[in-house]
Amino acid sequence: MNETRFRFLNEERKRELVKNWRKFSSNPLSIVGLISVLIVLFLAIFAPWVAPYPQSWGRWVDFNNVLKPPSWTNWMGTDNFGRDIMSRIFFGFRYDLMMAAAILVMVVPLGTILGLIAGYFSGTFIDTIIMRVTDVFLAIPSLVLALAICSLLEPSLFNSMMAVSVLWWPWYSRLSYGIAISLKNEYFVQASELIGASTPHILFREILPNCLSPIFTKMTLDVGWVILIGASLAFVGLGAQEPIPALGNMVSAGTKYMPDYWWMTIFPAIAIAFTILGFNLLGDGIRDLLAVEEV
Repeated sequence: MNETRFRFLNEERKRELVKNWRKFSSNPLSIVGLISVLIVLFLAIFAPWVAPYPQSWGRWVDFNNVLKPPSWTNWMGTDNFGRDIMSRIFFGFRYDLMMAAAILVMVVPLGTILGLIAGYFSGTFIDTIIMRVTDVFLAIPSLVLALAICSLLEPSLFNSMMAVSVLWWPWYSRLSYGIAISLKNEYFVQASELIGASTPHILFREILPNCLSPIFTKMTLDVGWVILIGASLAFVGLGAQEPIPALGNMVSAGTKYMPDYWWMTIFPAIAIAFTILGFNLLGDGIRDLLAVEEV
């Protein structure tokens, strides 16, 4: 009996996966986004093995190949230290994705929990404090606030991550707040309250599961924006510092040699655009899929 039930559940899951994949793949742009993200992830993870000159990622100088244009030897040319730009871009994917992942790991739980608490206790002093602080952060443009925080700290990858984290949590707080308010008066929440369920149980076992789909969708879309903010900080010298091959750093370094040595700026900029576009298209596909399911 248990075996039959287990087999039935597996078949149901397989059918559900096939159904979801068909919905997702019905939009060609979603597939383009998925392929782009997979390419970036592959290059970031296996950069030491797929990069043609892996030594170019750090403190390495080759004066014989300084500022060489794109060629069969160096497909994207070399920089002012003779380092292979394509190899540095592969490692740059690693640092930019690491920054985005670390920031989202920090801000998503914090923002979501604060939003759930404020939404469940809406109309109380707790709601007022949390959401007014959230509104203050949302009222300030993200890049301006990040620049202000980074300017007070020593320029580094870690400090730029902290700066972006400070300004990013309110978006998740606002999102989960709206969902919590709409669900707090639903029958399943009221039933949990009637049987004496604790507040943490109601927040994390009853309301939180209904927030996961929009939160996951926003996370996918936010990866591109976080990478863009990080690249902007690195571009003005407030993010990761040399010799870390952050893509924003590479674009900034190349602008000093424009237009004669255009490849130092153009190829890292294309890499940033490719990454952001891929995550945005993937996020749009996931959003459409979950929207269809919710209907």
